[in-house]
Amino acid sequence: MSVSLGLGHDQAQAALEQSLTRRGVSVSGHHRDSVDYLRAPERFVTVDLYAFELKYAPWLYRGFYHFTDLDHPVNFISQAFTWTGLGQFQRDLARLRPQVVVSTYWGPAAVAASARKRGAAPFLNALIVTDYAAHRHWVQPEADLVMVAADDTREQLLARGLDPAKVVVTGIPISTRFAPLVGADKAALRQRFGLRPDVPLILVSGGGTGSYRALRPVLRELSNLGRRVQVLILAGAERGGVEVLGGATLHHIGFTDDLPELLAASDLVVGKAGGLTVAEATALGVPLVIHDPIPGHEEGNAKFLERQGAGLWARKSRDLRPAVLKALDPDQHAELSRNAFRVGRPDSADRVAAAILEALGRRGVS
Repeated sequence: MSVSLGLGHDQAQAALEQSLTRRGVSVSGHHRDSVDYLRAPERFVTVDLYAFELKYAPWLYRGFYHFTDLDHPVNFISQAFTWTGLGQFQRDLARLRPQVVVSTYWGPAAVAASARKRGAAPFLNALIVTDYAAHRHWVQPEADLVMVAADDTREQLLARGLDPAKVVVTGIPISTRFAPLVGADKAALRQRFGLRPDVPLILVSGGGTGSYRALRPVLRELSNLGRRVQVLILAGAERGGVEVLGGATLHHIGFTDDLPELLAASDLVVGKAGGLTVAEATALGVPLVIHDPIPGHEEGNAKFLERQGAGLWARKSRDLRPAVLKALDPDQHAELSRNAFRVGRPDSADRVAAAILEALGRRGVS
């Protein structure tokens, strides 16, 4: 069970399936977007409102995020998500009779718990936390297994009352294509894609939907660093081809299957701080400079990077240029890269798969 709020939740599910398949586990069943279970009014007050707030009123979403992060919020949001889409969920559970329900968003895990209370056939209710900060909504006591990004995340969940026996540090599952690229020859990778090996390479993180509000200001700052750089623009590229803007050579690539290799070839990631982006970059030891992250959960990811010394957060536009130049300084870059390697988990999908299989084994399911 994923959710169509960006692409990260689906990518985490796909990475898990890759790992299970590589282990020889026969995966059969059903991958659903939990949004499909919602009726029109429910979709309007959740997904549609979220998209509107991010585009036109991010301050409003920030307020919602922090208000619902209270331990005892005076609202019905958390309770409402225990039954939103429940009817269709129950019908699918009755039809499929799964051994495990894996959610990469907290909402489906809450609904799964409600379905089990209402008599659904037994199953392992597993939750993958796809951010580095543990918002109250991720605290799902009735989940049987909660897999988290980092030790920090686990400590936050335990402090909010989750059973330590249920919470496992696995990392956010990323494609199994990343692990073989750890320590890859950047120069060789750049030559493969027609990029210069002697000029710093920056990958812009604009999110899976390509709706990064700060894309143009970021490109403007990168073109005015006072030194030459190459810039990869993936999601959010308005056109294909190569463009020279000031001191930056912009490669407008758009969506591509070559993201793992392009990221491994890069010196730096600049832009948003989605959980999957942070997991992928740190797995390869690529530092990040965060600017204009989504309020709430991406800001939590940016704070995690700052604490770990694996990235810099340029909170204002005027901070972006000095932050990028600092991150490209050889000594600073080496330290940031070491710290990114330290917190990265290139084998995260295998860790998640192992945790789920172990939990199923404890339940007597083979």
